[in-house]
Amino acid sequence: MDKEEFYRLIESRKSIRKFKTEMPPREVLDRILNAGLQAPSGKNRQNWRFFVVTGKKREEYLKYSQKSWLGIKDVLQKRLKPSLYDFTERFFFTLGDAPVLIFCYSHNSSEERYHTSIGSVYMAVENINLACVVEGLGCCTMGAPLEIKSEVDAFLGVDQLPEYKAGELELLCGLVLGYPDHNPPKAPRQLENRITYL
Repeated sequence: MDKEEFYRLIESRKSIRKFKTEMPPREVLDRILNAGLQAPSGKNRQNWRFFVVTGKKREEYLKYSQKSWLGIKDVLQKRLKPSLYDFTERFFFTLGDAPVLIFCYSHNSSEERYHTSIGSVYMAVENINLACVVEGLGCCTMGAPLEIKSEVDAFLGVDQLPEYKAGELELLCGLVLGYPDHNPPKAPRQLENRITYL
């Protein structure tokens, strides 16, 4: 890949919220997740943990998605114009028909600073976002599962793991992904006061 291709890849990434129901092949999902595993991490702990939800389990999660909407809808109603607000509400009730959900956790440790640990996971999440672009898939990173974090933990069975019981495993975000069924414009980048050279 040359420099121009690389920067085109970065710029072409955008959040997709409407998907075809077609399931991506397992080997494609494996490549995307492996891209996440290539991210840098604090003290090379590679502390990310990914839980992939498809099929019947994905359908069961919809009621949780709808519940998470209740925690953010008032804030979004103030920020979004009505048509976009309505679209977003529908997304939470269907997850845009995305066939794949990925829940991203950090395995925290007293041996590493907290923000370094969670930052490592978010670097892996961005790798997954970019790998989706390369594979012709759409992806959207969601903070909404954090509105009902303990319920999501129980839904996934994560709350039964020893590291969770030790207070070391933390949900950071969810991802929905699949083949895009729309081509929304990318939100303009806000450049002012974002970079300072000293």
